[in-house]
Amino acid sequence: MSNHPESAASPSTAQSEQSEQSASVQKIQSLLKAKDDTSRFVGLALLKSVLDNSQELREDEDTMATLWESIPPKFLDRMIRTGSRPNPARSDGHHMLDIVIAILHTFVSLLPEKLAKDGKMLDRIPHLVACLLHCSEETTKLTLETLLSMVSHVEGASVFISVDDVTPLTEMAPSQPLVLDIFLHAWLTYMTQSGSDKSKLRSIIDQTVRNLVASFKNTDAVTLLAFLANLLPRLEPEAIPLSPDWLPSLTAFIRNLVDHRPTAASRAAFTNLASALCSVYPHTTPPLLFTDPPPLPSPPLPRPPSSSSPSPSSTSAPRSPSSSPSSTPPPTTPPLPPPHLRLQPPHPLHLLPPALPHPPLPPYLLLPLRTSISETLSLTLEFLRDRYDASVAGALGLHPDARPSAAHVDHLTGAAHAPLAWDAADPERVVAADPLVLAAARALALWLREDDNEMLRREAAGVVDMFVDLYRGSGAGGSRHLDFRGPVLVALEGVVVERRGVEALLENGGWGVLAGDMLGVLVGTGGRDEGEAGRGVEVVRVLMMVVEAEESAVGRRGWMW
Repeated sequence: MSNHPESAASPSTAQSEQSEQSASVQKIQSLLKAKDDTSRFVGLALLKSVLDNSQELREDEDTMATLWESIPPKFLDRMIRTGSRPNPARSDGHHMLDIVIAILHTFVSLLPEKLAKDGKMLDRIPHLVACLLHCSEETTKLTLETLLSMVSHVEGASVFISVDDVTPLTEMAPSQPLVLDIFLHAWLTYMTQSGSDKSKLRSIIDQTVRNLVASFKNTDAVTLLAFLANLLPRLEPEAIPLSPDWLPSLTAFIRNLVDHRPTAASRAAFTNLASALCSVYPHTTPPLLFTDPPPLPSPPLPRPPSSSSPSPSSTSAPRSPSSSPSSTPPPTTPPLPPPHLRLQPPHPLHLLPPALPHPPLPPYLLLPLRTSISETLSLTLEFLRDRYDASVAGALGLHPDARPSAAHVDHLTGAAHAPLAWDAADPERVVAADPLVLAAARALALWLREDDNEMLRREAAGVVDMFVDLYRGSGAGGSRHLDFRGPVLVALEGVVVERRGVEALLENGGWGVLAGDMLGVLVGTGGRDEGEAGRGVEVVRVLMMVVEAEESAVGRRGWMW
């Protein structure tokens, strides 16, 4: 023992620290139980200091519960109200509010679940909402986090729903995204409660969204659109606002984002919201979202002084789109983003489900629409090319033979370095299991077959190797792989119309893959399986187009079998 004096001192030191902590807790309790608010405030300030500096105390649930029971709830409310209305004669108003919010923030996360859900904690919600406009930046963050914790269970959500005025929250929503999380958790949590008043919730959602839309005016409203895209599809029918007057404003936000080079986040927000609005309000949203306003007339020309009758040239005429200043890009236009970030067309018409009533499209928009779709699908081809190269080769444009091993080990240092890769070096993320690739292939295939666009078909000939490979691997990898055979056959019908498409199919072994699948259908099912037989017919159609495109079969029999 004499050789290690510290071993004998350690228990004594720990015991001394425990005694000091116990004394501090008792002192705090006595101050909090005093009759005057001054002593209580001192106890509250001392409690904050002790909690900030004692992790052991924070982890002691029994002691935390005892301290929480010592705080009078009405005293907390008075402190919040006093801090929210600072007296010029007093300089401690904001300091008082900061301490109370910090205490609540600590207890709401550390108390046992039973105490965190009782009335003493949850009845503070209306006061927390009311004080937000008077908080400092750091205290505002703590207040919002405290509210989010409170409304994440049914009891807290029910109290929050009953708050009469949530204006402080809606006004700060553009600068505090956490506000939208509070609304989302509160509404959805309350809705799951059995016996909840759905009509009351509907009215609250309608009014709150109206106020949020007003608060987000003159902003890009990306966070608001993302919030509503997450909320609306999850609402029960009884809680969805009926014919809301904020729909035109939301569609205006969407159009504004579409017209101003959307980022990845804004594209995801307005696309998801457009889809949600079309699903929830199928008769109201499409005319607002997908119908352009009529062209503005040009101002009439001045009437000639020598004539009393209007000149024919003075009649108003539609403004030519080419005369619009926005149609000519400025000389400092930044470079375009990668193809997978440029797939959004000017107006997201692809979001309209077939069952929804399509708005009337003016004839003068048909050709621009066809051009926009073709350009979008050209970018889709770029995306598919890049995505496939990355999956097969591990990097954009890198040949499979040049792909390194799974890991390169430096023999000098022994360190393992990951190989050059884009996004698919992981074998679990192969292109044949990517639903986005399948969706892109389906859309592209229909347009290649139905639209006589020679340039797009020649571009598509450059991905025939990918089509053949996806066709060959469909159904061969179990549940991880998707079935690309249908879309590939539809796409090939359009591609082999061009000579370059036929050559690409033959050079990449497409004839053998398709002929082998056709023989497999005949031998395997004998044509009795309706789905298999249908695919066999489509294979024959493509092969016949290839044969008819050949002027002479002499010397080309090798690719026929």
